Amino acid sequence: MNTQITSGIKVSVEVVYQPEYSSPDKMHFMFSYQITIENLSDITIQLIHRHWDIFDSIGEFKQVEGEGVVGEQPILAPGTVYQYVSGCNLKSEIGYMEGYYEMIKEVDGSIFHVDIPRFNLIASFKLN
Repeated sequence: MNTQITSGIKVSVEVVYQPEYSSPDKMHFMFSYQITIENLSDITIQLIHRHWDIFDSIGEFKQVEGEGVVGEQPILAPGTVYQYVSGCNLKSEIGYMEGYYEMIKEVDGSIFHVDIPRFNLIASFKLN
């Protein structure tokens, strides 16, 4: 599990290669990841935007941006946790992702970034 804390917000990531949704012979490798966001601060925040940098070992790079995560813009009071599962497909069996969330502080409306730690996307058969 990869974990990082930014401004009192803890982000942890767990990745699973999905062989049943992958077709290596067609250069399609599917990964799922579970993100856990924990508000360790003393203020209420809302996740309003996401930014991903996705790197594929064949040399491809793409950025993905959008509102919220999985169709939601969760509000996290102090001490609360939010989890979601999403996925990413690559053209090779190895890559990585990293990025950040844009959060807004309920107390004053200010916006700040929370880093998402870099995590590897590696097909399980490459680990042998």
